[in-house]
Amino acid sequence: MSSISIRELKLNFGSVEVLKQLDLEIEDGEFLVLLGPSGCGKSTLLNCIAGLLDATDGQIFIKGRNVTWEEPKDRGIGMVFQSYALYPQMSVKGNLSFGLRNQRMARDEIEQRVSRAAEMLQIEALLDRKPAALSGGQRQRVAIGRALVRDADVFLFDEPLSNLDAKLRSELRVEIKRLHARLANTMVYVTHDQIEALTLADRIAVMRHGIIQQLADPHTIYDRPANRFVAGFIGSPSMNFLDGNLVRNGSAAAFDLAGQRISVDGYRANGGDLNGGGTAVLGVRPEHVTIQAQSRPDQTIEATVDIEEPMGADSLQWLRVGDQQLSVRKRADVQHEPGSTVHLDFDLAKASLFDANSEQRL
Repeated sequence: MSSISIRELKLNFGSVEVLKQLDLEIEDGEFLVLLGPSGCGKSTLLNCIAGLLDATDGQIFIKGRNVTWEEPKDRGIGMVFQSYALYPQMSVKGNLSFGLRNQRMARDEIEQRVSRAAEMLQIEALLDRKPAALSGGQRQRVAIGRALVRDADVFLFDEPLSNLDAKLRSELRVEIKRLHARLANTMVYVTHDQIEALTLADRIAVMRHGIIQQLADPHTIYDRPANRFVAGFIGSPSMNFLDGNLVRNGSAAAFDLAGQRISVDGYRANGGDLNGGGTAVLGVRPEHVTIQAQSRPDQTIEATVDIEEPMGADSLQWLRVGDQQLSVRKRADVQHEPGSTVHLDFDLAKASLFDANSEQRL
């Protein structure tokens, strides 16, 4: 049985469709990340699951129970927001126990739950402090702890790390991953940060304009994006996109780029016929392009070296093929003079071909 089942969910704000007949099954114990740019509907979907927004149409089930019209407190969820939303006049312990005390829970049970959450999040030494005496990372740990003490079936995270600096985000990302491994509860996590999505998720739902563009595990999302939007949104540096044509090259198909051709024999197609020809877009990530000293017929493309971006252990080399540019990730100690000619070898097994009109993967 799915932990969360969303069926034909719609949400409109006046005449604006925010969620468009959305279906989603989240498995028990799964860590699902809702990923997408601002305004794609990911936080709106999370708020519908939480009961903070009423759906225009459709149904939401949690643990097999229809909760579409139930109050948030009755849905068996714990939620962590982007803002810490801590009570400034209360200690950390008071913030953690506040909801439990309102439920008239026994004192011993409250102590046990607060102690367990504090141990998990390594905030035992902070229990007597007020929020003003805590760092941003410590405050967010307390906010997570406040959700944990509820002992909920489902935890919802709405961009909980976006207010933190890069180092703290990295540290807390690891803690949240460890937390999920220990608890094995269902977690739904909203973010626009692709690194958070790739490192945390069992599956990622990439959203755009209120529609799920692709739902898959991180490796599939990264290696076999369903369309050009997903391909461009995932990955840093971004995937290269090269406009060209699919043509016949003897008995096989080839990609023609400004008069230069490379065989696409190694490409893993989605089942479509690449021999049909037509305009297409070749998507290839910088780490899947290799700079070669020599040309190889039907396997390399000639390019002109432009500029280089040093990135520490490696560098990003920018090149031009005709009037199109692309980047290549390479070793920092390998140098190429600006204006010189090099030959590019693409790993077609890890590349993507998209239809130029529909932008869907071929």
